[in-house]
Amino acid sequence: MTLFIASDLHGSLTAGQAMLARFEQSGARYLLLLGDLLNHGPRNAIPAGYDPVSLAEHLNQYADRIIAVRGNCDSEVDQMLLKFPFTASYQQVLLPQMRLFLTHGHIYHPDNLPPLQTGDGFVYGHTHIPLAEYQEGVLHFNPGSTTIPRNGGRASYGLLSDTECQVRDLHTDEVIVSCKLRHAL
Repeated sequence: MTLFIASDLHGSLTAGQAMLARFEQSGARYLLLLGDLLNHGPRNAIPAGYDPVSLAEHLNQYADRIIAVRGNCDSEVDQMLLKFPFTASYQQVLLPQMRLFLTHGHIYHPDNLPPLQTGDGFVYGHTHIPLAEYQEGVLHFNPGSTTIPRNGGRASYGLLSDTECQVRDLHTDEVIVSCKLRHAL
């Protein structure tokens, strides 16, 4: 089963539509959203295509396929626009041979990990910097940002398949970074 992972949309309808088109093309069953969905945040410039209400309407069309967590720029009032729950600070997804711990990355992050076992996956956003690598036996996976990439990066999203995880360029679909999974799913 393939999972599609995106983070840090920050209210951009333009980026959200591009991300949803990639989701459709991917054949993934579920869309995992790692927070900062509708608001740009006080430290970020207003992104191109900023239209959080329309973005919410587009995301709601996939409500039955979305697993989401809350980011530091999200608020409880955003839940009024969304038809899927997203106010939890973390979710856990159990796959046949791996547990994924999903979070935004502002509470739990690489310097403050939750209790994880060797072979688990720590999946987070917040930094807007793509990452796919094992650290001390735990997969660290960050899909980057669909809207506001940092460190000279490109807008991106993630795919997790049975054998590997990839961060891909949102616009060209090129692989930016990838990692083979140590345990087949």
